[in-house]
Amino acid sequence: QVQLVESGGDLVQPGGSLRLACATSGFFLDDYTIGWFRQSPGKEREGVSCINAIENSAYYADSVKGRFTISRDNAKNTVFLQMNSLKPEDTAVYYCAASMLFGATSSTNYNYWGQGTQVTVSS
Repeated sequence: QVQLVESGGDLVQPGGSLRLACATSGFFLDDYTIGWFRQSPGKEREGVSCINAIENSAYYADSVKGRFTISRDNAKNTVFLQMNSLKPEDTAVYYCAASMLFGATSSTNYNYWGQGTQVTVSS
């Protein structure tokens, strides 16, 4: 059974940092692109970052470029999203997802999703 479980969401002050983790099971992580998406109330789901299998090449949305870093540890079946210099507009539920499409950035290309973890950036 395919599972993705996010953790690490929290309340943090502007300028702070968080590290999200996406623990995966039930599939061979090496074969999948893993993406992070976020959604806040009243807004559409937004792609944040993704990391490809094999090459570990990464994509970042312009809104997070230079502040967020995605990484994967295939031995631990886990993908991480390090978030620095957080802003109030980063507040959202963050989801990780898995796709067999190399370089997938659209949510429509992702087959498996986690349940999400809440990130709140507020003073």
